[in-house]
Amino acid sequence: MFGAIGILLTFAMVFGGYTLAGGHMDVILEALPFEIMIIGGAALGSYILSNSGDVLKATLPTMIQAFRGPRWHGQDHEDLLCLMFQLLRLARSNPVELEEHVETPEQSEIFRAYPRILADREAVSIISDTLRSASLNYDDPYQVEEMLSKRITLIKDEQMHVPHALGATADALPALGIVAAVLGVIKTMGSIDQPPEVLGKMIGSALVGTFLGVFLAYGLVAPLAHRLAAVKKHDMSFYDVIKSVLVAGLHHHATNLCVEVGRQSSPEQIRPSFLALENALRELKRAA
Repeated sequence: MFGAIGILLTFAMVFGGYTLAGGHMDVILEALPFEIMIIGGAALGSYILSNSGDVLKATLPTMIQAFRGPRWHGQDHEDLLCLMFQLLRLARSNPVELEEHVETPEQSEIFRAYPRILADREAVSIISDTLRSASLNYDDPYQVEEMLSKRITLIKDEQMHVPHALGATADALPALGIVAAVLGVIKTMGSIDQPPEVLGKMIGSALVGTFLGVFLAYGLVAPLAHRLAAVKKHDMSFYDVIKSVLVAGLHHHATNLCVEVGRQSSPEQIRPSFLALENALRELKRAA
């Protein structure tokens, strides 16, 4: 919602201010299709040239996510902590039964109680692989923490490919605007014998290219790239919570304390309250 408001506000202020200052939109509108073709086409072509197929496939869904906002919310973090509580408690009371849950998470009653988490293959894989490794005596908390940090860093790097690609495109757009403007000047110089009013209109059309390149770069694409980076960073904290709980468990802390460590690792704005999490855990114990 805020993304759409930001775009509308940007357009309203830029073109509204231009019109109120006495500018004529017909000059911009007449040149706009050709400038969009030159600048937008060149930007799209360079984007395709400089990125892999995986990045290209992920671009549109990732851009949509910028308007939808982060995937994970406060309730998801609370559900994650409840899931981790159940798994850690089971790991200590009945390791053999735990194997059934981590080997086939999609058939596990514990995982299936949290469908949003189960739908995230990376989250489920991190949890299952770590608990499976611990059952095989790979339970050095420092080595596991280093392993999880490297794995999560790789995920973060992959998730940041599209924001970085859009940021690079934003950096290129002003230069592409200059290319369009130079082409307009070349066209104007070919009509140097025309009267001043005709030349003035042609020069104005040429300058639309410079304006459009700068406007698209700093008014739309760069803010979109920054928004995407913020959303991805917000969502990646979900994996940091998983790591915190698992490492605390390998240090043999009490299960409740492990979950509290994870709660403290959640971003402040969506961190479940201590009382809300305590009530949720109490309900789980009562159901068990």
